[in-house]
Amino acid sequence: MKTLFLAAGLAFIFSCKNDKDKTALQTSAPVSKDSLTVKKNSTTDPIEQIKSEYSNLQKQLKSKKLTSTGFTYNCNNERSGKVTFYSDQKEIRIIEHSYDEYSHFGSTEQYFIKDGNLFFIFKEDTGWNFDGGTPEKPITKDDITESRLYIQNNKAIKCLEKQYSIRSNATEKPSPDKIPSKETQCNTDELMKTYQSLLKNRDKKGEIKCL
Repeated sequence: MKTLFLAAGLAFIFSCKNDKDKTALQTSAPVSKDSLTVKKNSTTDPIEQIKSEYSNLQKQLKSKKLTSTGFTYNCNNERSGKVTFYSDQKEIRIIEHSYDEYSHFGSTEQYFIKDGNLFFIFKEDTGWNFDGGTPEKPITKDDITESRLYIQNNKAIKCLEKQYSIRSNATEKPSPDKIPSKETQCNTDELMKTYQSLLKNRDKKGEIKCL
């Protein structure tokens, strides 16, 4: 009789344990699914983050909320340029570097910074030449290349490029915003060197010889 009661007690205990395990599985499954959903939704595309921060800085620049300092330089009639540093109350946020060479070429570079880290570079190169007309009224053509470089942890993670031309006698000029960009191989070595050189000269004023 004692053995019979013991067997019945063990059966009851295992039955209760199985019921608890089933209940735990039923309640834990939805939580696990929700957790995965939250984790997936919390992942942010770094390119979209860069675009958002770039847009915010452009708005501050246009609304003149950033203070500016800078200098000019002239390299023995080979290249002349201008450098402008735009800052908020904490740090430099944009560096703009534009220059002209005496070989029908000019360029503008903009470096965008957050928390001391470079996150985006915009570069516009323009080469021009004569394209018809008369000596009294020559026609020129500008060949323009725009480059956009997305930077994360000091490395380019995506690079885009678009090209177009503008003739001086054109009645309708192309709209750069409507020209699609194409993804290209990233090569940031020269731009990163220029960026570091600009930072080293951030306290310069007036006109200097060369960077």
